[in-house]
Amino acid sequence: MLCVLLGVAYMTLLERKVLSYVQLRKGPNKVGIMGLLQPISDAVKLFLKEFILPMSSNLTLFTLLPCISLIMNLSLWHIIPSWFSLYFIPLNVLIFLCLSALNVYVMLGAGWASNSTYAFLGGMRASAQTISYEISLIFILFIPLLFSTTLNSSILLCSYPLSLMVLPLLFMWFTTCLAETNRAPFDFAEGESELVSGFNIEYGGGLFALLFLAEYTSIMFMSVLTSLCFLPSFNSAAYMFCSVLVIMSFLFIRGVYPRHRYDMLMMLCWKTFLPVSLSALCVGSFLHIL
Repeated sequence: MLCVLLGVAYMTLLERKVLSYVQLRKGPNKVGIMGLLQPISDAVKLFLKEFILPMSSNLTLFTLLPCISLIMNLSLWHIIPSWFSLYFIPLNVLIFLCLSALNVYVMLGAGWASNSTYAFLGGMRASAQTISYEISLIFILFIPLLFSTTLNSSILLCSYPLSLMVLPLLFMWFTTCLAETNRAPFDFAEGESELVSGFNIEYGGGLFALLFLAEYTSIMFMSVLTSLCFLPSFNSAAYMFCSVLVIMSFLFIRGVYPRHRYDMLMMLCWKTFLPVSLSALCVGSFLHIL
């Protein structure tokens, strides 16, 4: 877990460097050598800020939900196969489906517990988006599981990469991951960024840092899962290279593509991704039976 949190900290530095070079500037380069101590200073600044609670909010849920969000996203890393694990859970893909679905309650609950109209509307938008794309995410994920005939992620590590067989499926999966993790150009959980910050508008300091860590932990996990299910990861070096490549794609797309409209996002899911993924799953099941 400490390695994941340290990776998240330096992923923020990598993101700021990538976005700055996309915009022809240097990014953080003053704190430490080449800005390497910038994530540490950001963490110290956030956790030492004054702890402010809105008076009319539900204080118990308001403080508890960011902790629950980080715990759930860190728990997802238990399903990733590792040579250093002391205990490995069989059929662990089912645990991923359960835990990833619970993130909806964190977004909606955080918006409701803030007792703010802007936060509640941001929570509603984020939960509708996450629920919609959760369905196509599961259908697409079932296809590599079907070809591998397993619900165990350790067997997926040695299986044949699906992207070499069905390349459009990889692009659908990646787009769904962008929408599922509320990343640009699908970051509609924040609403209109010129006005509010979405369901976390009332959060600041340490609680905001916990939500921030949970979001980036989820991004890193989805990148590793993409490498595991769809990209050639026959050994640890290829596995790590593909994971870093997917993370860089997350960061690069944020700097390149503008934000879409919310209705177009929903139409993309319900009228395109959901029928195509369901049809691909049916065809894959038929071929597997043959």
